[in-house]
Parts: sequence; structure tokens; C-alpha cells
Amino acid sequence: MMWLAVSIALVLWQATPSQPSQADLATFERLETDWNTAHVRGDADSLGRVFADDLIVVVPGMRIMTKADSLGMFTAGRMKFDRYESSETQVRVYATTAIVTGRIRRTRTVAGKSTDDDWRFTKVYLRRSDGWQVVSFHASNTAP
Repeated sequence: MMWLAVSIALVLWQATPSQPSQADLATFERLETDWNTAHVRGDADSLGRVFADDLIVVVPGMRIMTKADSLGMFTAGRMKFDRYESSETQVRVYATTAIVTGRIRRTRTVAGKSTDDDWRFTKVYLRRSDGWQVVSFHASNTAP
């Protein structure tokens, strides 16, 4: 019976967000900057380090993508970003998981056509032995 109480306490502890420390906030601010810069530079190597192997990406107007699909856009040169900016970010940390939400404004060019996106996003990070990695990225259009 004791193991059940300990198990429940552990699950509840992990499900309760902790107030992000200044170090956590600085880490996620850096990760957001690195994410945005890598998109503009088309830096698949940098994105490959922050994308988890089991990454799932769900964004408007595209099919669901894996890590390989997402990195393939950069290595093939099919999409170029002229602008990629996040704002209004909020960070919640749950033990080894973090959820970052905010707004992304970006300008992308595909097949010579430029498009502006204004999205709300959610990124789910897991703390791995070598740092934080994104396992899920979801974006949706902002309300008009």
C-alpha cells in the first residue's frame, strides 16, 4: 500500500508546474532565439540538435511532419525563411518536461511565393541527458 501512495505522490509532483527559475527562463529564451535564428539561416544541423528523434510537427496548411520531414525542408532548400520571430512566450516546467507557448510571426518563401504567417504555438520539450529537445511543435493561425 505504501508503494501506491508514493507512486501517486510522484505522479502528482511531476504534474504540478514549478515556477521556472531564472536559469530555466534564460535557457528557454536562448532556445527560442536559437530556434528562430536556425530557421532563418536554414541551419538544419542546429535544428537537428534541438529536434528530438521522435518529433511531431503540426502546423497549418502542411501534413504532419517528423524530424526527418522537417529537416528535409532545409536540406532540400524547398522553403526559406526571411523572418522568424517569437513573442508573448510563457514557460511552464514540469520536472523533466517544459511547455513553451507564444506567438510566431514569420515570412517564408516557397517556389518563389512569399507568405506571412501569424501563429500561436505550443512546444513540448523533454529534458534529455544532453539538454532540452522539442518532441512536439504545434501551431495554429491567430484569430483575425
